[in-house]
Amino acid sequence: MRSALVLGLSLLFTGSALAAPPPMDALKLPPGFSISVWTDKVPDAREMALGTKDIVFVGSRDSGKVYAVSYEGDKVTKVRTIATGLEMPVGVAFRKGDLYVSAVSRIVVLRDIENHLDDPPKPEVVNDKLHPETHHGWKFIAFGPDDKLYVPTGAPCNICDRNTEGFAQIVRMNPDGTGSQVVARGVRNTVGFDWRPTDKTMWFTENGRDMMGDDMPSDELNHVTKPNEHFGYPYCHQGDTLDPEFGKGKSCKDYTPPVLKLGAHVASLGMRFYQGKQFPAPYQGAIIIAEHGSWNRTKKSGYRVMTVRLNGNKVASYEPLVDGFVADEKALGRPADVQALPDGSLLVSDDLNGVIYRVTYKK
Repeated sequence: MRSALVLGLSLLFTGSALAAPPPMDALKLPPGFSISVWTDKVPDAREMALGTKDIVFVGSRDSGKVYAVSYEGDKVTKVRTIATGLEMPVGVAFRKGDLYVSAVSRIVVLRDIENHLDDPPKPEVVNDKLHPETHHGWKFIAFGPDDKLYVPTGAPCNICDRNTEGFAQIVRMNPDGTGSQVVARGVRNTVGFDWRPTDKTMWFTENGRDMMGDDMPSDELNHVTKPNEHFGYPYCHQGDTLDPEFGKGKSCKDYTPPVLKLGAHVASLGMRFYQGKQFPAPYQGAIIIAEHGSWNRTKKSGYRVMTVRLNGNKVASYEPLVDGFVADEKALGRPADVQALPDGSLLVSDDLNGVIYRVTYKK
């Protein structure tokens, strides 16, 4: 069964080379919004990070590459490959001229990268003590407002209890890779997090376990409110459902519930608090989430970009920003991350098509 599962996943992800971007008119957005292909030269595009010189850095998963996308105004001028041969380099984080990249068991850095795009430096290892397991081993990374690098380590399984071994948690470390501290536990697999600008608290998406049916359990939007907080995995899912195996003798009341249930198997990945000014006022300060889409549900779910509006620490609304990446049960695209540009437009990476879209608003 495991071989069949691995084969199925392999076919799902390697099929990206043959995919074509969906027709833009098939994608549905609220009135006033529009979407276009920003660049189609970023195979397997995943996490994005802004540089300081009109550059967007882009990680990948299966291609092992990191890209630098140069742009001027609303046009891409050049796409460069600045690193190759890395192991699942999904995560990219820019700090003071340096680009940090996740590579499963390692964090590496490309020093002074914006001044060496045509002759990129050799990746320098800053931490090689992370777990080498590749199941949920790819890592979204980001620097927090405390100037620490935040790094998740997903559970090396669908469902298992290896929390005491350093799995299913989020840690933070100094930029040089030292001083690792646990921030959150019981986190099965997060591939997106950000900090609310108003209070600097961390919010993250989490992918729920599989093999409990089409509609259980839900993916989660979570909020870190205290150090070393436990979010339930593998004992409790979606804040109210004990695991049939690992939940015996446990109580969901002992773990932090999600702020929002995002839906079963939607594969919520990258998320950002929108801080631009181009979008209307109701979007400013809202959370934008990329839903990569289900792979094992009878009827596909996800495959869209969602907006979560908050009222304090509670959800006021949850609605689509971009929909239509699936038609007749066929995936036309798989949103992986979101990133606002300085002009307030929003980039959406799509690893199925090797594309980054740009969402704009005009009254």
